[in-house]
Amino acid sequence: MDIINHKKIIRASAYLCIVLGLVLLTPIANCEKLNYENQVTPIANGKKLHYEKWYQERSCKANGGQMEVVLPDKTRCDCLTSTHAIEFDFGKKWAEAIGQALYYSIQTGKRPRVVLILERKGDYKYWIRLNTIISHFGLPIDTWKTAPLDGLD
Repeated sequence: MDIINHKKIIRASAYLCIVLGLVLLTPIANCEKLNYENQVTPIANGKKLHYEKWYQERSCKANGGQMEVVLPDKTRCDCLTSTHAIEFDFGKKWAEAIGQALYYSIQTGKRPRVVLILERKGDYKYWIRLNTIISHFGLPIDTWKTAPLDGLD
């Protein structure tokens, strides 16, 4: 009996992984042609141009925020403004950024925001994924994107 239940759990987990993979990899229907020009700065050697902190400092100061605010449970919010709890992350970490922003929002009572760092032309796909999930599930998260030379949107 236990072996049958374990097999069902494993099968259900596999189906869940397949469904999540399909959701995340399915192209967006009826979207306009993506224009990558002036969106991001290409990087020839594959390394990051700047550390996450560089983007935090640039944006947080410009918006009157406080960086690396220690929350009651000892976690750190990347930037806290009068209205937003902000999580900064590089494009590939878009999904993680959603959870962190929502958690910081709960801890601070501020609206969650994700600032997604796009350093390569290919990173724009993460911006689309981030906003697709937020829109599809009606998550109350504001989003910004930033790149090395184009400033904040």
